[in-house]
Amino acid sequence: MVAPLYIGDLKIDPPILQAPMAGFTNFAFRQVVRDYGGVGLHATEMVNARGFVWMDQNRAEHPDRLWGVKEETRPLAVQMWDNDPETLAKVGAKLAHEYQVSVVDINFGCPVKQVTQRAHSGSYLLQYPERMGQIIERVVTACAPVPVTAKIRLGCTRDNMNAIDIAQVVEGAGAKALTVHGRTAKEMFRGHADWESISAIKPYLKKIPLIGNGDLDSAEKVVHALNNYNVDGVMIARACLGKPWIFAQAAAALAGQPIPPDPTLEEERQCLLHHFDLVVRRFGEEKGAQLMRKFASRYAQGRRGAKQFRHSVSLVSTAQEFYDAVEKFFPTEKSLATEIQK
Repeated sequence: MVAPLYIGDLKIDPPILQAPMAGFTNFAFRQVVRDYGGVGLHATEMVNARGFVWMDQNRAEHPDRLWGVKEETRPLAVQMWDNDPETLAKVGAKLAHEYQVSVVDINFGCPVKQVTQRAHSGSYLLQYPERMGQIIERVVTACAPVPVTAKIRLGCTRDNMNAIDIAQVVEGAGAKALTVHGRTAKEMFRGHADWESISAIKPYLKKIPLIGNGDLDSAEKVVHALNNYNVDGVMIARACLGKPWIFAQAAAALAGQPIPPDPTLEEERQCLLHHFDLVVRRFGEEKGAQLMRKFASRYAQGRRGAKQFRHSVSLVSTAQEFYDAVEKFFPTEKSLATEIQK
C-alpha cells in the first residue's frame, strides 16, 4: 500500500495524477479516463493565460480547453502558462474563484518552441528562477485558498540541471507541490527519463510533495517508481493516450490487488465510440471527426493491423467514415459472422 499525497489540504488518493497535455486532455478524454477510474487528480489541457485574458476582455467564449470544467467532478487541476506574473495571477484567480478548480498549476516545463522561443514561457523560465518565484508568489496570493503547484523539467540542458535550486524557489514562493519531468528541455521527449535526478530533489523540499513524471507506461513501472524513488506521487502522461485504463491498472497494483487485464477488442471499440460521441456532441460531426483522428490513432497500440487503422482513421471527415474505419479494425461478432457468410 502507498500513502495518499496531500496538495495543501487536498487529498490525492491514489497518488497518481493525469498529466495536462495540450490537444489531448480535454473533457471528453477526461471522461473516458474517469470511467475506468484510478486517477487521484485529473488535469485539463494547459491554458494560455494571455489568450484567456483577451477572451475575457472581449467577451468571447472562454477557451475550449476549459470545456466542461465548471460542472466536472472534482478534484480537478487546470494548468496555465505565460511569463507575466500579473497575467497569470489574474487568470489563476479566475480559475480558483469562478471556475472553482481544485488546483491551479503553473507550467514551467513545456519545451516546444511556440511556448519557449516565441513566448519566453514554459521551460524557458528555468533559466530565471527569481522570475519563477515572483510568478508563483503572485499566483499563490491571487488563488488563495486554492493550492498552487508547479511543473518543471530537470533544467534547460544536461550542463545546467538546476532543478534542485528551482525546487527550493518553488517551495519558498508558496507552491503546495512540485512535479518534475525527468528530462531537460533540450532533450524534449528523447531518451529516457532520469528518475535518479528526480529522486535527488526530495531532500531539498521541507514540506511539499514531489511528484515524478516520465516514461510511466505500465502499472509495474508506476509501482517501481513509487517504491524505489524518493517521490510522493507520480504523473502519467503520453502512455495514457492510447491506454486510458492504465490508471485503473496502476491503482490496483498499488493497492496490492490483481492488475485488471487490457480491454478486449470489443471493449476497446466501445471505449473509442464513446470517446467519439463525447467529442461530436461538443464540436459537431465534421470538426469532431477531424479532432478524433489524433485520438483514435493512439488506440489499438500493439494490435495487429494498428498501422493500417491509424492510416484509415487519419483520413476521416465524417461520422460515417469514422464508424467504417472502426468497424473494419474493431469488428463485432455480428459483422464477423456476416463476413464469414460472404
